[in-house]
Amino acid sequence: MEAWRDILKETWHFYKRTLILVVTGTRYYYAWCLGLLAFIGAGFFFYLKQHEVGLIATNMNDLVSWGLYIANFTYLVGAAAAAVLLVIPSYVYHFKPIKEIVVLGELFAASAIVMAILFVMVDLGRLDRFWHMLPFIGSMNFPQSLLAWDVLALNGYLFLNLLIPVYLLVKFYYRKEPNWKFILPFILLSIPMAVAIHTVTAFLYNGLPARPFWNASILAPRFLASAFCSGPAIIIIIFQIIRKVSLHPIEIEDQALFKISELIAYAMFLNLFLLSAELFKEYYSQTVHVASFRYLFEGLHGHNQLVPWIWAAMTMNVIAFFIFLIPQTRKRLVTLNFGCLLIIIGVWIEKGPGFVIPGFVPDPLGEIYEYIPNLLELMVSLGIWATGLLIFTLLMKVAIPIVTGEFTHTKYEKETKF
Repeated sequence: MEAWRDILKETWHFYKRTLILVVTGTRYYYAWCLGLLAFIGAGFFFYLKQHEVGLIATNMNDLVSWGLYIANFTYLVGAAAAAVLLVIPSYVYHFKPIKEIVVLGELFAASAIVMAILFVMVDLGRLDRFWHMLPFIGSMNFPQSLLAWDVLALNGYLFLNLLIPVYLLVKFYYRKEPNWKFILPFILLSIPMAVAIHTVTAFLYNGLPARPFWNASILAPRFLASAFCSGPAIIIIIFQIIRKVSLHPIEIEDQALFKISELIAYAMFLNLFLLSAELFKEYYSQTVHVASFRYLFEGLHGHNQLVPWIWAAMTMNVIAFFIFLIPQTRKRLVTLNFGCLLIIIGVWIEKGPGFVIPGFVPDPLGEIYEYIPNLLELMVSLGIWATGLLIFTLLMKVAIPIVTGEFTHTKYEKETKF
């Protein structure tokens, strides 16, 4: 009983000090947070309009019932899964340059999952429908429903990516050695869970036989390959920003960034190869199911809204692949960052609107509706992205000084004694 009291006392002391930490900062920190809050407020204002009348306020309809929200959801699930590319080299192979920053990567994954869940919530139309997804409260239709599996996988992965870094940060704060027998099983569990969240998301799509564009057995590996491209590319950019703007001298070595970029090169090859295999199967067989691919890559019956977007994405992905393939270009920060930006944008187009929308075009009756998101969808989406960035900013405000040793219990005790 006494031990639990000490744990609760230490935990309360830790969170009390972190709350003080996140509300203090420079004027640039306040300006950044206020800017994000402004986008969040604007997004919430537009969401209230949608909540009042339902999804009819968007440009989605019964022909294209998934749009920008689900496109962002699919992309962010992949971004969150990419944290496994830091977990394996760090905890399994003990690669020191990555081991020092893996906690930051896990907190990025948690922020991405929060955004993914928020995109699902706004796609429900009204919040009062959300209770159906709650275990033991609503009717999840588990285990028959793949959506129920996705809800459990996402929340399980979110729990792991909060438990692991928070546990380690509390231990670092109190200058105590982590109990690896306790935390290591959760770390190892996070590896298959990272694969599971994107696999189950892929199953949501390819389990729909009436949508032949998605009904492909290689969809899950395609999702994973693209996830291990875009997610690490975002992490590389974020880590360089943190290294530049952080007030605390955090050591993020170029060697760690270059190792991540090498892993991206392998994943990018696999992503392009699997997409090429799918294109060959559809175009060589020339069945009626090729219509969605024709709409995406060529245009169909005069409807070609997505054609310039997908070819731009393919161009960006191929250029990025060669940048990451050649050691001389991926080990120069200028070309590395350019390649990362190409991958982030290219994979978002390919995996977002370039994947979700063609699945509905043409519909099973042959009708074509060209969907484009309206202002409401754009503002709600920007609000959710701003929410994720704010959460990640606040997490970094606490995590970085703990990792660098600037924010510790022992230092606080010394300061209060004098």
